[in-house]
Amino acid sequence: MCGILGVVATSPVNQLLYDGLQVLQHRGQDAAGIATAEGGRFHMHKGSGLVRDVFRTRNMRNLEGNWGIGHVRYPTAGSAYNAAEAQPFYVNSPFGLLLAHNGNLTNSDALKREIFLSDLRHINTSSDSEVLLNVLAHELQAACNGLKLDEEAVFRAVAGVHRRCRGAYGVVVMIAGYGLLAFRDPYGIRPLVIGRNEAEAGTEWLVASESVALDVLGFKLLRDVAPGEAVLIDTDGNFHSRQCAEQTVQAPCMFEFVYLARPDSIIDGVSVYESRMKMGEYLADKMKRTMPHVEIDVVIPIPDSSRPSALQMAERLGLPFREGFVKNRYIGRTFIMPGQATRKKSVRQKLNTIHQEFRGKSVLLVDDSIVRGTTSKEIVNMAREAGARKVYLASAAPPVRHANVYGIDMPTRGELIASDRSEEEICREIGADGLIYQDLDDLKASVRALNPSLSFFETSCFDGCYVTGDITAEYLNGVENQRGEDKPAKGDLHDDEGGQLDLNLASGSDN
Repeated sequence: MCGILGVVATSPVNQLLYDGLQVLQHRGQDAAGIATAEGGRFHMHKGSGLVRDVFRTRNMRNLEGNWGIGHVRYPTAGSAYNAAEAQPFYVNSPFGLLLAHNGNLTNSDALKREIFLSDLRHINTSSDSEVLLNVLAHELQAACNGLKLDEEAVFRAVAGVHRRCRGAYGVVVMIAGYGLLAFRDPYGIRPLVIGRNEAEAGTEWLVASESVALDVLGFKLLRDVAPGEAVLIDTDGNFHSRQCAEQTVQAPCMFEFVYLARPDSIIDGVSVYESRMKMGEYLADKMKRTMPHVEIDVVIPIPDSSRPSALQMAERLGLPFREGFVKNRYIGRTFIMPGQATRKKSVRQKLNTIHQEFRGKSVLLVDDSIVRGTTSKEIVNMAREAGARKVYLASAAPPVRHANVYGIDMPTRGELIASDRSEEEICREIGADGLIYQDLDDLKASVRALNPSLSFFETSCFDGCYVTGDITAEYLNGVENQRGEDKPAKGDLHDDEGGQLDLNLASGSDN
């Protein structure tokens, strides 16, 4: 999961991109980058850390130009410790390209080998985004065939990317001297929306991971980029779009609605906030059916993503809704922190209880999901220490039992509390008096109720069904082995992720 922005405006865009990335900061806290263009020259600054820490006044002054792209990084492929993998990525041929990518390529290793042996291109990091950039560069060069760049060549190049790349990707690209390109994978797994603003000097365009960036920056939501579609906006503000994939299926990632996206965003025609309220309604109905004799005094959300679901649960069950936890806004999200020890330690720094809401009460805690279970166990303990008589836990999502390979950091089954446990065993493990999960069909119905045209969803972390159809047990084992390896410490001189394909290995594999 990352956040991306691309803008073509009529005035300098450095501040606009900075403000937009801050709005998308929840999508990535590891690194940030902005690139702009003035004439035929690119300007770029990127680095590790939060947006506010990466950019200083001197950096912003150097980001000149009326169009550009931005990225906030949350690493799921490549190294979380390598500042060289901050985006955007750049290649100088053909024309000069800068790319920012949200998602994860599932055939990155095969593409890296193919790029090295056939396309004669060098990959300098272990990031799949650099692989994607080089695939696009090769396809663009082939589509132009030595002729001048035009929109037909650009769309042919994107079609070539769709043929070669597998997995999830929302992409923004700067093409030197030409304009902004944006496209989405043929399954529409990762979100991408288009916004427009009518300025005095002409029409301005913005492409972003979430509509909330459009709202904050004063753009009107036009529509989502369709699965497989490419959008091209030249530097004069002329808008072109085309379907570039041979086959498409709209299957947005369900975890965007459950947890990843901000509640004030609209994704594929669905209000994230309203979908989470629906999740609470369905979960309350299930609780009435399956736990009719459980006595609850108060419903308390685990901030922040679960609040709409908890509010609707309380209303549907006829119970008081109370805020029992106060969140420290200056602590990073535990879900995207590297390492279980760091994650566990941060829970009590991040949340504190309001004791009077727990003392002597039977409480129903509502969370958006339960992934590793570490946070849930700590929170249940905190409720008991605050004086709760009984602690029940409700999850607005089904049990997370499988690896996600499309850009969410939940890759190893050993880290998932539900991977090899029943719901009763999970309840005991986290120390709750009772546990209730959302049914997958109800979760889908919560989103589909707001956009009936959505027939499919990417729900692999819940049901193990991978919509791209190319994920094998061997691939999953490889992902788990890679993720299970100890990462080198930051600053380690031996932090070599093997970006360059080994020549001996390459030649030996052909024998």
